[in-house]
Amino acid sequence: MDGSMEAFLEATNAQSRLRVEADLGDGFVRLRSDEAQRRQAIHDIRSTEDIVIELLRNSRDAHARNIYLATGREGDTRTLAVVDDGDGIPESMHARVFEPRVTSKLDTMSLDKWGVHGRGMALYSIEVNAESAQVVSSRPGGGCALAVSTDVKKLGEKRDQSSFPVFQLGEAGAVVVRGPKNILRVTCEFALDARKQATVYLGSATEVAAALYACGKRSLTAAQAAFAADPFALPCTERLAAAADPAMFRALASTLGLALSERSARRIMDGAIAPAAPVLEQLACALGESQGEGDVEEPKPVAKPRRKGERALALAPDDLAAFAGRVQEAFRDIARDYYLEADVTPVVQIEKDAVRITIPVEKQR
Repeated sequence: MDGSMEAFLEATNAQSRLRVEADLGDGFVRLRSDEAQRRQAIHDIRSTEDIVIELLRNSRDAHARNIYLATGREGDTRTLAVVDDGDGIPESMHARVFEPRVTSKLDTMSLDKWGVHGRGMALYSIEVNAESAQVVSSRPGGGCALAVSTDVKKLGEKRDQSSFPVFQLGEAGAVVVRGPKNILRVTCEFALDARKQATVYLGSATEVAAALYACGKRSLTAAQAAFAADPFALPCTERLAAAADPAMFRALASTLGLALSERSARRIMDGAIAPAAPVLEQLACALGESQGEGDVEEPKPVAKPRRKGERALALAPDDLAAFAGRVQEAFRDIARDYYLEADVTPVVQIEKDAVRITIPVEKQR
């Protein structure tokens, strides 16, 4: 090995050592960071909706193909439970994953429309802003179930949590989202953004339990479900199918962060409760309805005749998406100063002699 290659490898190894403060085992490490980064992470969570996005991103980055989100509210307490079929977390790390800078993603930090993920700060940010946050069930290869509860007086959320967002197809084919930025909307936006990676389900604890029961029934044979010696050896998303009776169903659901009555458990097992549907199915229905309501289209400008041999401007999809992302980042400063919703999706239209950018403007609620 020549000196230059040896120096390169040494520099690479040194950089890794500088980034890692401690090796916690089982693929988890504690990253180095300064006090300013730790304090900033605390302020990354400003609402219930922020917690929802971080929980969903956490499941996606753990390679989950199916993510189930259950939400509920009683008085001033908001409850959230996320069950997925991702990589899972070893029991020794169930509590430590909520410590700052703890991550299993040393070399896979990701950047999406919500920012950087993989610094080991997401679950820490949730834990310091929530009333409680815990891994209720998880093992390597068996998925994960996380439960979070918040006090809405301390950590706010949009008042309107019942309105389904309005989705419309723009002229360039981009989906434009409008409506209050509630849990429904941020979940729909995430499901749309992560559609190639995961299917997201959203509902009440009862509806999500019904969806998980249906998932288990599809995945397990009747014999496997009936004779499962240890239901906890089954993946989180299949566990409920091992329930022999409503009492057992309720007990198993509680191990996934899903609180429901024995009566509800019986109704689920009897098929009387509709399972939570994939969010994208709900979104597709909403898009179909909005396109079929006879909305009057705005008149389109008449295109100038193209000269013979003149070629229209064309951008690769990746370049178009990257450009739209930079426009969105630039708009955030204006949105902050003028109290507008910052997380909107710009529509970029490429024409022969112009690039047209449309940014939906929504006042903060």
